Amino acid sequence: MSVASLSKITVPLSTNQSASAQGLLMPKLAYRFRITFLNFGRDQQVTELTKQVMDFTRPTVSFDEITVDTYNSRVKLIGKPAWQDVTINLRDDASGQVSKLIGQQLQKQFDFLEQASARSGSIYKFTTKCEMLDGGNGRQSPTVLETWELYGCLLSQVNYGELNYTTNDPVKIALTMKYDNAIQTEGVAGVGTSFARAINREDITGGGFTTSQNAG
Repeated sequence: MSVASLSKITVPLSTNQSASAQGLLMPKLAYRFRITFLNFGRDQQVTELTKQVMDFTRPTVSFDEITVDTYNSRVKLIGKPAWQDVTINLRDDASGQVSKLIGQQLQKQFDFLEQASARSGSIYKFTTKCEMLDGGNGRQSPTVLETWELYGCLLSQVNYGELNYTTNDPVKIALTMKYDNAIQTEGVAGVGTSFARAINREDITGGGFTTSQNAG
């Protein structure tokens, strides 16, 4: 088979929409990632959490709906954004380091011994970073393809898992995490990147305007 035929393994587009050798873009792979935490728990060193992560759900955002009723129709607008919970599963190591760090974070949020709560959210909230990597390791340092930074994080649920005589699975701790905001910071100019907004546009309907049309 001719090597040139490989460029045809894709979705055909109009000639003015793509190069002659279209090809397919390399996808990010779900197992190439790294999760790090800042201000989590009480210890300064929390790298053991990063090494024991099993899986992580990337952010999901939704918008409240605003409905404007008119003569014979309805127009939809977006309201406030809401970030949905993310989940993290970690292996519970035999040395107890993961369990200890999670316990410290829970104690920051609420003192279970003294039954005392934190004075303010800034005392216990932390930052979570999710980095998509290219597969590099060792002498070839990995390149970060995408970074999500989640701000104002807190643990809303911690599930220490079940024990079972019939399985060979490692014990895991499942975390459910809420957060206030998330942006993409490295590798991808997406969520959180400033861009020119439409001006002199007062109508609430339309198919969307490009930047060059905004001045019209």
